[in-house]
Amino acid sequence: MSDFMIQDGQTVIMQGDSITDAGRRGEQAPFGGGYVAIFREMVTALYPERDITIINKGIGGERTTGLRERWDDDVIRHQPDWLTVMIGINDLHGYLRSPDAEDAVSVDTYRENYDWLLQRTKSESDARIVLIDPFYVSISPEDTFRSKVLEVIVEYVGVVHEMADKYDALLVPMHDIFARHLIYRQSEQFCPEPVHPDRAGHIAIAVELLKTLDGI
Repeated sequence: MSDFMIQDGQTVIMQGDSITDAGRRGEQAPFGGGYVAIFREMVTALYPERDITIINKGIGGERTTGLRERWDDDVIRHQPDWLTVMIGINDLHGYLRSPDAEDAVSVDTYRENYDWLLQRTKSESDARIVLIDPFYVSISPEDTFRSKVLEVIVEYVGVVHEMADKYDALLVPMHDIFARHLIYRQSEQFCPEPVHPDRAGHIAIAVELLKTLDGI
């Protein structure tokens, strides 16, 4: 793993919702108990010669609208060398449940918000960006809420891929990766419900992030 992109002395900010948060504001502060902490532990074990600072800024329940409100405080002022973002499942859930709500985040609004976040990052910092797809770990039958999420999440994931192309960001396609896992395993082996991973699910995210940053 000699091609690991994060260099000695660099800072990584990891942004997102509850999957990123994973208790980092409570008893498991400051890294949480999820993929951020696991990623940090793997980096520490694999690259002992590199002093890398990892900052978890995930907040449970967050959407792209919330990220916009706190972006300058939680990202720009830190001037990170690297930024990872995983956001979208709350935008999608809220829109499906209340599409006419004033604060609903449609696919178009999601695109606008995500574009604003990355444009501001590029204009106000030199951070390299890694985007992680929102995901939904389920193979639900038709005519259920879960099946509707699976149908619509493709559009939100598509936005992330658009943003990766537009801003020359690295991409971790977790929705497709979990879908491949479900060919061989039950969803409960990764998530007790489709959104919040258990330990194995968080390990899967951390491993894929590490592989992406190592060019594997």
